[in-house]
Amino acid sequence: MKFAVRSIFIFLIITGIFLYRSEPAASWGFFGHKQINRMAIFTLPGEMSGFYKKHIDYITEHAVDPDKRRYAVEDEAARHYIDIDHYGPSAFDSVPKFWKRAVEKYTEDTLKAYGINPWHVEKMMYRLTEAFKKEDVDQILHNSADLGHYIADGHVPLHTTENYNGQLTNQKGIHGFWESRIPELKSDSYDYFVGSATYIEKPIDMAWKTIKASNAAVDSVLGFERDLNAKFPTDRKYGFETRGGVTMKTYSQEYTEAYDLMIKGQVERRMRTAIITVGSAWYTCWVNAGKPDLDKIGNKEVSDSLKAALKKEEELYQQHKEKVIKGHDD
Repeated sequence: MKFAVRSIFIFLIITGIFLYRSEPAASWGFFGHKQINRMAIFTLPGEMSGFYKKHIDYITEHAVDPDKRRYAVEDEAARHYIDIDHYGPSAFDSVPKFWKRAVEKYTEDTLKAYGINPWHVEKMMYRLTEAFKKEDVDQILHNSADLGHYIADGHVPLHTTENYNGQLTNQKGIHGFWESRIPELKSDSYDYFVGSATYIEKPIDMAWKTIKASNAAVDSVLGFERDLNAKFPTDRKYGFETRGGVTMKTYSQEYTEAYDLMIKGQVERRMRTAIITVGSAWYTCWVNAGKPDLDKIGNKEVSDSLKAALKKEEELYQQHKEKVIKGHDD
């Protein structure tokens, strides 16, 4: 099985699907998000896996829709992160766990200004549960792909801090380095087999646990890079690579390998945790919906109306992808 997965990576490299060259430098990079959603399917029980494998291409390809949506929908960006450190050193104790209480304490505008990821994950789980209850193929697929994206975002340490791109510590560029450059160079050696999905008793607790674990890694993400930068020869930190006919400056393979060694494979660990959490979230929604028989709807195709909506989203993305976004814009 591992050989098959590595063969897929070789194919991706040859055909240039890493998408690092032209896509927005958002969470996990486009490749990472697709891989997390795709591998989460293999954590599902037999009653679900047939349906999800039937639609594996949709779940994989549309894992990146929320990042594209950031460029066209005003409120989208805030769903991808939470600057928990904005609320002080005891934020996990002082910020209300539930949305309504948080709004009462801080106002909705303030919450959106500093990110709403954990609350949006809970909302997306509700939407997916309702889609399962209705046996609505369009909404099951759409919400599954989106939910996987938001959960994966919460697993990125730099999505939990105001210093999200090292801009406050003279480390600008570390965002894309951690979540795009490292997976690009290292992902063919990652172990993606993370076990079976399990039931999540309290989705909001899961969402906050994810943020807390990610935030606990922020100091190491920034600190180790700062230490490495101080002792690494400047002329070896960066290199130039040609992608799609464009030559660009990027972190060298030597520097990337040294940093990944210092953080002891942290990127792989967070990606693995994201995979099992995404699968468990999908499973939980299905259970909460009463375990509908997905075999009955497994052969249904995506409707023309959803295809039209997705086409419109893609057109808006192409029109607006160059603009600066409020929030975590790299």
